[in-house]
Amino acid sequence: MEFSLNIHQSEQDFIQACVRHEEWAQRKLYEETYPVMFAMCMRYASDRDEALDILHDGFIKVFRYIGKYEIGTSLTSWMRRIMINTAIDHYRKKDRLRTEDIHSAYNLRSVDPDVISELSAKEIVSALQFLTPAYRTVFNLYVIEGFSHKEIAHKMKISESTSRSNLVKARNKLKSILAGKLMISHER
Repeated sequence: MEFSLNIHQSEQDFIQACVRHEEWAQRKLYEETYPVMFAMCMRYASDRDEALDILHDGFIKVFRYIGKYEIGTSLTSWMRRIMINTAIDHYRKKDRLRTEDIHSAYNLRSVDPDVISELSAKEIVSALQFLTPAYRTVFNLYVIEGFSHKEIAHKMKISESTSRSNLVKARNKLKSILAGKLMISHER
C-alpha cells in the first residue's frame, strides 16, 4: 500500500473496512489514489469527461473486488491493473476499433527531430487525446504500461501485426501533433 494509514490501522483492517463498504475507508482510498488513477485514465481517454467515466467505472470495480486484493502486495499496482482493464473495456464498449494491417505501415517511418524533450507532460497527454482510440490504447499499453504486442493483441482481440501497425501509426501521428504544437509555441 503506497499511502499512509494512521497508527491505529493495519492494512488488513483497512482493506476489511473497504470490503464491508465502510464509507470512511472507501473515501480515503478514493481520495488518496485519485490523482494517480485519474492521470492514468487521461492517457486512455479522448477528453476529461471520458477519463472521469473510466475512473469512476474503475473505482466501482475496485470496491466490488477489493476482497480479492492480496494483503502485502502493492494496492496501487492492483488498482492500476483494474483501471487499465477498465479503459480497455470502455474502448471495446464504444466499438470504435478501426485498425489497419501492418503492411500499410511500412512506409510510415519518421525522421523528424525529437520534439518530446521540448514539451511538458500536460502537452504530451493532450496530444495523446488526439489519437484515435485504437492508436491511443495500443500506444499506452506498449509504451507506458510495458505490455508486449502479443499481450496487447490478446487483451484487445486484435492480431499482433495490427498492434504493431497501430503503434507505428500512433507514434507518427503523435510526432506530427507534437511538432505542430512546438511550431506554434516557437512562433509566439
